[in-house]
Formats: sequence, C-alpha cells, structure tokens
Amino acid sequence: MTYELLAAVDLGSNSFRLQVARVVDDQIYPLDGLKETVRLAAGLGQGKLLDGPSQLRAIEALSRFNERLRGFAPDQVRAVATNTLRVAKNAPQFLPQAEAALGFPIEVIAGREEARLIYVGVAHTLPNPSSQQLVVDIGGGSTEFIIGRSFEPKALESLYMGCVAFSLRYFPDGRMDKKSLREAELAARRELETIEHDFRSLGWDEAVGSSGTARALLDIMELNGWSQGALTREGMEKLRAMLLRIGDVNRLGIPGFKSERLPVLAGGFAIMSAVFDAFGIERMGFSEGALRLGVLYDLLGRYHHQDLRDATVLQFMRRYQVDNRQAARVLATALRLLRDLQPSMADDHPDRRLLSWAAQLHEIGISVAHAGYHKHSAYIVGNADMPGFSRMDQSRLARIVLAHRGKLEKVYSASADARDWPLIFCLRLAALLHRSREDFTEMPLRLERAAQGYVLHAQAEWLSGSPLTTASLHEEQRLWALVGTELKLRTQRGRTG
Repeated sequence: MTYELLAAVDLGSNSFRLQVARVVDDQIYPLDGLKETVRLAAGLGQGKLLDGPSQLRAIEALSRFNERLRGFAPDQVRAVATNTLRVAKNAPQFLPQAEAALGFPIEVIAGREEARLIYVGVAHTLPNPSSQQLVVDIGGGSTEFIIGRSFEPKALESLYMGCVAFSLRYFPDGRMDKKSLREAELAARRELETIEHDFRSLGWDEAVGSSGTARALLDIMELNGWSQGALTREGMEKLRAMLLRIGDVNRLGIPGFKSERLPVLAGGFAIMSAVFDAFGIERMGFSEGALRLGVLYDLLGRYHHQDLRDATVLQFMRRYQVDNRQAARVLATALRLLRDLQPSMADDHPDRRLLSWAAQLHEIGISVAHAGYHKHSAYIVGNADMPGFSRMDQSRLARIVLAHRGKLEKVYSASADARDWPLIFCLRLAALLHRSREDFTEMPLRLERAAQGYVLHAQAEWLSGSPLTTASLHEEQRLWALVGTELKLRTQRGRTG
C-alpha cells in the first residue's frame, strides 16, 4: 500500500493549527496535529492593527510548524488565514514575515470561502451527508453558517462575530453577569438577523456544530452529565445558570475541561445561545471535521488535478456569456508566449494556471459594458465570491485582467507582484494579436527575454500585411517604456519558429 502526505495549516483568530494527513484511496486519514493558542484577534487594537506581541506569538508558532513541515513539497501544503488577517490593516506587512517563518505561502481566504471549506470538512465526517445540514462554526473572529446536502453547500455566510472578540468586548477578564450576557446575545442576534430568514426558508434536517467553541460547550455538558454527543437547549440553559451563578469563567472548575478554552468561553457561549434562539434549535450535533479537514480535501482535489478553481472559472464564463472561442484563442497564444519566456515552466505551475484563468476571464466585463470592459472584468474577478480562490489569488487575477489593455501605470502604481509582469505582458500581447477575433494558421511571433525587458521577433511579411497590429505593437513599446520596461521589435524573413 502506498500513500502520500498532505498538510493543512489554519491561522485562526484564536489558535493556529497544523494537520498532517495521509491519503489512501482518495480518503484523508489524520496522522499528526499541532495546536498553538495564539489569540491573534486579541492583538487587534484600535485602527484594526495587529500589535507586536500578537505578531510575535504568531511567528513563534509558525516557526514550530516549520520544523514539522520540513521535507514537504510546496504542493503538499496549504496554509489559510481567516478573519483577523482579513481585517487587520497591517496584514500585508505581517504576512511576508509569517510566510518566511512557516516556509510556505499563506492564503488569506474570504469569509464565504472559509465557510465552504468548513462544510467540505464537516461533510466528510457526517454519518448521513445526504440529509440537509445546518453547520455552525464559531471561530475567534467570525462565525460561519452553511446549509448543505451531499457535499454541496446551498448557502454560505460569514458573520463578523467570534468568541475572542465577544469575550474581550462584553466579558473583560472573564466576568459575566445578566446584563453583559444580555448585551452580548442581543449583539449576536442583530448579526443573525441578516441571514435568519433565508436560512430558515431553506431549512435543515440536522444542526451540526464544529470547531473549538462547539467542542468546549459539548465537553462541559458531557462532563456534567447534561447531554451525550450533542449540544441541547436544556444543556445550554443549565450552563447559563452555572456561568451566572459563578460570575467569572476563570473560576469554572470542571475536572477534565481544558483551561485554555476559559478566556473565550463566555463570548462563545453568548453567540451559541443566540444561534439556538434565532434558528429555534433544540439539539445540535458535533463534527470533528472543520476548516483543516476541508483544506486537506480541497488540496487533495488539486493534487489529483480536480481543482475547484477550474470549475469556478467555467461557471463564471457561462454566467457572463464569455465568447468561448475568443477566450480559447487568447489562452493558447498567451501560454505559447509564456513558454517562449519560461520554457521549463511546468503545466501545473501556479503562475501558468493564473495566466490561463486570466485569459479565460478577461472579457467577462463586456456583459456589463463594452466601454472600459477590462475595468468591469477586474472588478468582478476581484470582488465576487469565487469558490476555491483565496483573496490573494483574486487580487493577482484582477490585476492581470485589468492590465490586459490600456495604460500600464494604473497597475504599476498599484504595486503589482513582480511575478505578474510576464503574465501581464503575455496576456496583453495575446489580446492584441487576436483583436480581429481570428485564429492563426501559424504563430507569427516569437518572444524572448532581454536584460531590460523583452524582444519580439516577428515575420516581416506578416507585419507588412498587418498595419493595425504593427501600429498597436509600436504603441505597446511606448506604454512599456513609461513603466521602465524595454520592448524591442525585430523583424525577420521566413518563419519565426
């Protein structure tokens, strides 16, 4: 029997987790796990800036994960960051340090993408995934809600409320009374009002909780003999009475309960109590599957070339009525040009895949308006919910799409990733060459790198017969020169190779 190892890293708002698993017959079997209680959300101060101590705790935790991940190839590891790094204004400055400590790229994922991955993880642990499930995952900085059936989510939402944030705001130092609990529950109910009607309309057969808060609440109920295997309304009421009677979660002495959960227990309880009331829940099961397991199954799909991002791109092409033949022309030419520049690049290289998606989506904005359509395309790609794509994926994709025509200064001033410039060049050139929306019988150009930019070798006969394209190429020379990149155009007789 042979197996492959995969690893998922979850940079949550309360704790960082590493899960190493082996793959056997397309199933994930957890092999090893590490947890570091970082409380990243607690370091998010005024102005939404991460403070120094929280950054240091994060870097130290990721350095320890780095040791466990030594020897893993880049495509065997996926690291995702959630709400705190979504909202922290200094996340762009912190992330390079975090990636250096971990040794692998870190993706900041959107709330609905987090919800999707949570559902993927939970669905793979359910005894009857064909029934309709309501999944609730209370994290440190946000809470995700999903309704799904048979591994397919039907509704995905992420609300900006979490056990760390609520504990700090309403229960400082762990103190709890009726007034603070009522205020916290009302705040959670106000958040839930935005999704309550739609979720109740869809309905569910079973409610399932996942992750730390649900686990902690279930542990307390089971250790006190109030329930077995599920959170119940009766158990929640008994826990409420206990917490109010004690008045301080730090004095909650329950043999067998992990004390590390105490600082965020009050906020998590208030949110879960509001969820029970808003959705009329009497019983909520628990799933060990959560974000990490979902990331592993998603990574397994990519590992076996069943990448959800490909399906998402095709769905967007259908939704926005893309001219498939034109997209295919531009895609083939852009990839041919990239191969000229980087002949050793593998077909599944992330940059090559990014260029492919950009070529397929560069015209989706035409469905909004033809004038300035590249701006509409970039806006859609950068802001829509795109299952499988991280925020950084979408940000890079939007820059490349935006830059496929028009002035380059707008992208240059936006500090495009250095890796994006060759991709931008190839897509611009491919779109320019197929402006007439016709196929080539043979490629009339060959591209190569130069010290200060690029050299374009073109057939003299083709150029003389294509005055509009020739003029456009000269304009490209001018535009690239404005951002400090040299484009040389050299003509030759016969085929360009």
